[in-house]
Amino acid sequence: MAAEILHHHEWWDGSGYPDGLKGEEIPLLSRVTAILDAYDAMTNSRPYNEPKTHQEAIEELKRCAGSQFDPQLVEVFLQLMEKIEIFEWN
Repeated sequence: MAAEILHHHEWWDGSGYPDGLKGEEIPLLSRVTAILDAYDAMTNSRPYNEPKTHQEAIEELKRCAGSQFDPQLVEVFLQLMEKIEIFEWN
């Protein structure tokens, strides 16, 4: 688990840290955690930033798919969020 936590700041395109891992070199759990952590950080109040709306956060994840985030996992996340939206946001 430590390696998965350590690498959740790696970027799909290899420009993240701490080791500059790229693509599927990044552990799967790290790639999932990166998406979940980013969504949580964007949609909740932080001392340094006002929260984005759900839709703004979704657009940001889409924009960063393929550079910061695993594009296939972003797609899965978006599909799951669509299912949740039916129940939660309507």
